[in-house]
Amino acid sequence: MRWNRTARETAPDAGSDRPQVRLPFTDRTEAGRVLAERLVPMGLDGAVVLALPRGGVPVGYEVARRLSTPDAPVPLEVLVTRKIGYPPQPELGVGAIAEGGEPVFDQGLLGRLGLDEGDLAGTVEAERAELARRVAAYRGDRPLPDLSDRPAIVVDDGLATGGTARAALRAVRRRHPSRLVLAVPVGAAETVATLEREADDVVVLAAPVSFQAVGQWYTHFEQLTDEDVIAWLERDAAARANSRK
Repeated sequence: MRWNRTARETAPDAGSDRPQVRLPFTDRTEAGRVLAERLVPMGLDGAVVLALPRGGVPVGYEVARRLSTPDAPVPLEVLVTRKIGYPPQPELGVGAIAEGGEPVFDQGLLGRLGLDEGDLAGTVEAERAELARRVAAYRGDRPLPDLSDRPAIVVDDGLATGGTARAALRAVRRRHPSRLVLAVPVGAAETVATLEREADDVVVLAAPVSFQAVGQWYTHFEQLTDEDVIAWLERDAAARANSRK
């Protein structure tokens, strides 16, 4: 795994002699544009951008458009993930699942809660159903692009616990990309470190130690809907069609 050292050093706690990213980002669009510039020199020709909905999609749109050329447009696609919650407290994530992958659990947390994976079979089944619904809503019958022997860039708007990103990276790895990149504008420093082994490159613009939630690093951090996701995907398809004219 190759860590993008320049990206890591842009955390707001870094020394004053190092490049800085101004936080908070205005919104996901600005964050995506700054992130895209960091990816340009990495030689990701022929890449596919896989955004984690919903918040990763506007970020991924900017990345895909910046990496595209008239002869080689970079497609934006969604990779749907779902958190697996602790049944008595669903907002507490004990794992995650991504389309095309298997559930990934936080084994340490399961142990502290006195659970094993079998105890969550019903929750996993329900999340698989919701995952399938979202895939159908976002893509219909369109499959994910073939990732064999081409770079795959997994994009989100930030990393808190990293559970869904881990599930996404493992699912994408099963599709045999030539290079697997995780790219996010901001992430909790501890989480970023734990994800190093899951990707070939991790690009994070800022990894502050003091981290409570992704939204604290954005001035505007609106909740997005399924309709918003579909609109971004349609906008990307239109941009690629126009580039071919």
